[in-house]
Amino acid sequence: MQTATSLDGGQGVRLVEIGPERDGQRVDNALMTLCKGVPKSLVYRILRTGQVRINGKRAKPDTRLAAGDMLRIPPIRMAEKEEGAAPTGMVKAVTDAIIFEDKHFLVIDKPVGIAAHGGSGVSHGAIELIRAARPNEHIELVHRLDRDTSGVLVLSKSRAGLTGLQALIRDNQVVKQYLCLMTGTPRKAKFDVNAPLLKSVMHGGERMVRVDDAGKPSLTFFQEVEQYPGSRLMRATLGTGRTHQIRVHAQYIGHPLAGDPKYGDPEANKRFRAKGLKRMFLHAARMSFDLDGRNYDFSVPLPDDLKLFLDNLRA
Repeated sequence: MQTATSLDGGQGVRLVEIGPERDGQRVDNALMTLCKGVPKSLVYRILRTGQVRINGKRAKPDTRLAAGDMLRIPPIRMAEKEEGAAPTGMVKAVTDAIIFEDKHFLVIDKPVGIAAHGGSGVSHGAIELIRAARPNEHIELVHRLDRDTSGVLVLSKSRAGLTGLQALIRDNQVVKQYLCLMTGTPRKAKFDVNAPLLKSVMHGGERMVRVDDAGKPSLTFFQEVEQYPGSRLMRATLGTGRTHQIRVHAQYIGHPLAGDPKYGDPEANKRFRAKGLKRMFLHAARMSFDLDGRNYDFSVPLPDDLKLFLDNLRA
């Protein structure tokens, strides 16, 4: 268990001794739970300005804690930006989307329009909504999905689940498959895209990714599932897990994803919008891995909005 000591009558600096349940956890994620109700933007501000320290040394957001560490948390004035309670309707939408649960994991079929986590103008993401529904449970986000991507999202209920699965993800030992609609007609029904991706952050915090020799090795396997007029429904399997990987690889080969507002074809997107596509056609359909002798395999079908759009496209 972690223990906390106040250095200022309970209102100022806190020193928290890290217990075994947080061993290996990123300090930014730990602060989210240790400072309940504090806006994410404020957590990152105190990290960025060097006010958070581990054993006397400045901590970066991705610094990992170890059992026995002393974590210094500065005074936090909640009046800066008080977050409201999680909307009841959103909490219900996320809890209704739970498809699996055991002692290590809680898995949801994330609805489109709900971010994986709060921040960047989003008050409540999936993790905050689940925590609101289960305030007495220790739940962490294992990986992320973009707000406009629906599908399998895995949350952890134990340190063993969190660190074990994150290690598998880092070592590319997790199968992640997406369904996406490519514009145009790729020459082959089955092909790979092996092109390095470089990520940059624009003014205002927007992330942009492009193919660049200076980037990180990135590999995506594409296979045709079904043909539609002027487009192809594809299964994309990740060989690596880079930011916006499927979207940028699709753009790179000249067949961007339908409805993609950042990397897509504006004219094609207009045509798809006229057929009823209201968002980017990208769905996390399956995720599987082996952990501690058990096989986990989660899959979810296309949501109704994308099914209806495909029906319109076929007609």
